[in-house]
Amino acid sequence: MSTNLQFKTTESGVGVLTLAREQALNSLSQDMISSMLQLLQQWENDENVQIVLLEGAGEKAFCAGGDIKALYQARDQKNGFEQAKKFFQEEYELDLFIATYPKPIIVLMDGIVMGGGVGLAQGASHRIVTEKTKWSMPEMNISFFPDVGACYFLSQTPGGYTGRYAALTAAVLKGEDAISMACADYFIPSHSLPVLREQLLETDWRSGHENVHQAAHLFLQPFIEEPPKSELALLQNKINEHFSHKTIESILDSLEKKDDSFAQETAKMMRSKSPLALKVTLAHLKQSQTSTLEETYETDIILAMHFLQCDDFYEGVRSVLIEKTRTPNYQYKAIEDVPDELALSFFREI
Repeated sequence: MSTNLQFKTTESGVGVLTLAREQALNSLSQDMISSMLQLLQQWENDENVQIVLLEGAGEKAFCAGGDIKALYQARDQKNGFEQAKKFFQEEYELDLFIATYPKPIIVLMDGIVMGGGVGLAQGASHRIVTEKTKWSMPEMNISFFPDVGACYFLSQTPGGYTGRYAALTAAVLKGEDAISMACADYFIPSHSLPVLREQLLETDWRSGHENVHQAAHLFLQPFIEEPPKSELALLQNKINEHFSHKTIESILDSLEKKDDSFAQETAKMMRSKSPLALKVTLAHLKQSQTSTLEETYETDIILAMHFLQCDDFYEGVRSVLIEKTRTPNYQYKAIEDVPDELALSFFREI
């Protein structure tokens, strides 16, 4: 078992998983993913575990994503590509397992919830955000794509194209925004979480609840508060106006023709991303509208393998995460320069 994952079961029927890599904002390592998958598989058929609590150690983050630095460094190692492939395969297997888990999983999305952290939380049955939640799929910043099944759920957000906006801009959103996108369920103030946690562990979940999912929902009711108004939801009409277009070029054209601060800032934000990653991501979002979650994960692994063989990915990681200059020198300087055929080639199995 990973030393970066703390776990326990209580006599009251709770299985607790705590991501305990606080110095790295609880980002996921290979051993953490493997250990979580193993434990959840054990608990699935363990009658002594009726409900699962998933949380992050410390006050800063639930989970800041996968350990991208480790993937970057694996490039120069023997079998590095195979190691990276295994990382993604197990991560996606874990996320899908959570999404189909028969027992309630309560996840505390307090603090930073990004990338792989979103992947873990998205499939949980009871997803709690707070006023400290910073939710994002930030992959556009490093010339990757929103993986962990994100293109499936971000292509189906209520009311239009806020999910597409979140994917293509890598915007950092608040807890209430995640609720508005159907990526979270409950808003509970951060200061209430210690009491919630204590009472959850003390409640007898093994006393024959007819519907444990409903019992978990009722348990949370006293802690829930009305979330603040979602700024993202207030931008819904503007987002739909621009992000309903079918190509990255036409989205940018629509934004750049509009003389308001939202449109101009959004266009500038997108122009700073990897042109290739933007094109691949929009194609994946469009495809995922008519895919199942399982099919989206299958495409995710194909795309991930292509990006792991793409210089732009390593350039993005170097610039943003390693040297932190934030001035990547990508192969293509503008969206208009990226051949459509190149973007489509990422969808072919290697």
